[in-house]
Amino acid sequence: MLIGTLVAILVPVLVVLASLKIIREYERAVVFVLGRFYRIKGPGLIIVIPVIQQMVRVDLRTRVLDVPTQDVISRDNVSVKVNAVIYYRVIDPERAVIRVENFEAATSQLAQTTLRSVLGQHELDEMLSERDKLNADIRRILDEQTDAWGIKVSNVELKHVDLDESMIRAIAKQAEAERIRRAKIISAEGEYQAAERMLDAAKIMAQRPEAMQLRYLVALQEIANERSQTIVFPFPIELSKLLPGTGTET
Repeated sequence: MLIGTLVAILVPVLVVLASLKIIREYERAVVFVLGRFYRIKGPGLIIVIPVIQQMVRVDLRTRVLDVPTQDVISRDNVSVKVNAVIYYRVIDPERAVIRVENFEAATSQLAQTTLRSVLGQHELDEMLSERDKLNADIRRILDEQTDAWGIKVSNVELKHVDLDESMIRAIAKQAEAERIRRAKIISAEGEYQAAERMLDAAKIMAQRPEAMQLRYLVALQEIANERSQTIVFPFPIELSKLLPGTGTET
């Protein structure tokens, strides 16, 4: 009689204790009743009736997904190895549990295929110089496709774009050739501008003879300041017209 009384008391107590669940602030409980979706509960203390109700915990915190290294062939037929990191979180626990079997694995596989697809549409130079644009494109595509699963992709970052050793040497040669080309262009541009200035100066001196005389005196002063034992005096063209035998005397 005593044992039956104890059993009658302990069974309800154990059922009540088993029904009590604590859901943390960053969690939600997806509750099913006899296999059918019932409601989202939490956070705090909730009651889940054993056998009749089942609960699935869903973490709402931002998750970090490290996408494995992918072999990508760029649009200009260069083979590279690329990996990335993706930040996402669950915003709808109901869809994350009901509409996909394992949203973590599904997001990882989708991220890998999207990474190869997007980067394969760009050339190598774009992969190296336009990472922000590529990150935004990948994030947008992932966010659109995972929206049906109740997942929000907040950020995508390309970590490494690794090249073969031969390709690295080829890029280094290309960069060196580009630097030489730019140096030649700058030098030619400088000579062109100097020639234009000299032509302008010659036109001014031709119109104003006193300017030529002033330049003559400045040249003499510069020669005197060099402290050379030999001084060469420029011979004015006008004087040559007065010398006999030149064929220019009048």
